[in-house]
Amino acid sequence: MKLLNTAIAFVIVTTLLVNVGSGQVLDIREESGFPPEVRSIYNKGADYLAKTQQDNGSWSKGQSFHGSEEAGVAALCVMAFLSTGEDPNFGKYANNIRKAVRFIIRQQNPRSGYIPGNMYVHGFAMLALSEAYGAVDEEMLWAGQKRDNKTRSIAKALELAVRLAVDAQKKNPTKGWRYSPTDRSADTSVVGAVLMGLLAARNAGIKVPDKTIDDALKYMKSMTSDSSGQVGYSGLGGFGESNARSSIACLVYAIGKRKKWKEFGATKKYIAGNIQNSGMSASWPFYTRYYKAQALFQADYDAWKKWNRDTIRKLREMQLDSGQIGKGQHGPAYCTAMSLLALALNYKFLPIYER
Repeated sequence: MKLLNTAIAFVIVTTLLVNVGSGQVLDIREESGFPPEVRSIYNKGADYLAKTQQDNGSWSKGQSFHGSEEAGVAALCVMAFLSTGEDPNFGKYANNIRKAVRFIIRQQNPRSGYIPGNMYVHGFAMLALSEAYGAVDEEMLWAGQKRDNKTRSIAKALELAVRLAVDAQKKNPTKGWRYSPTDRSADTSVVGAVLMGLLAARNAGIKVPDKTIDDALKYMKSMTSDSSGQVGYSGLGGFGESNARSSIACLVYAIGKRKKWKEFGATKKYIAGNIQNSGMSASWPFYTRYYKAQALFQADYDAWKKWNRDTIRKLREMQLDSGQIGKGQHGPAYCTAMSLLALALNYKFLPIYER
């Protein structure tokens, strides 16, 4: 009994109520095992995203230098909703999830499979659709919607998106990706976004060529110092101090099952050695926090626990009464969703967050 009580004290208890007939998860709840502040921050943040979603399923109308970011922001919000533990088909945010997924799919070019306006967006969209695939009821997704050539299943949208990424890589001499599918150069930031989308798609059961994954990981390896753990940005620009780039590389090595590589060990040591939020990128704090949380969780669980405590405190201080967390050039929905996803490791609901 003592051993049982000890186990219960340290293990997250997850209750799954499954509808055997439909195969759909009806309810998921984590009862304990993480700081209580997480639930408060997450509830307020998710409610904020739900209230600010537009009728077409998007959040941001903004444009960046590299094109529209609407589908990318929607993708991050979908993952934030899926991470809450609410049932995606009948729960509190079910309608928000369906609207956002429909928006992402409708943005996709039905011929090429490209989800614009850049390959960052395409990568995040693949990741979100992969996490939604199998969880979101396809019949409910399009129920009552006008059908046209842009209404397709999540699986079909994913297959098209994967094909676009695979074909773009084949035509790129670096075997990576940059902002456009037709670019002939690459950078580690975009490669990380696309690669995580492909790895998630493969985990979801979508066919992704091994060569595509292998070549992308080799590109990331070529940009990583196996001694310092620093990661270059693009081309022959050399290595440099960047929590974001080292975190991205560490994460894809872990999810891509390359933990035996020296580069993984080096990036792990680098990001764990820069554990404090004071080491965050001043230019891209939400982006850095998003990737660093995941990388530490996969690479060094003890370091992640320290990082997590500091991150919870920081985000709690940043969150407004409305639920919005921070502000930045990509808009409040982006900042809020990225912040929630940095905390989502506490829940461990998304398949891509499994260790």
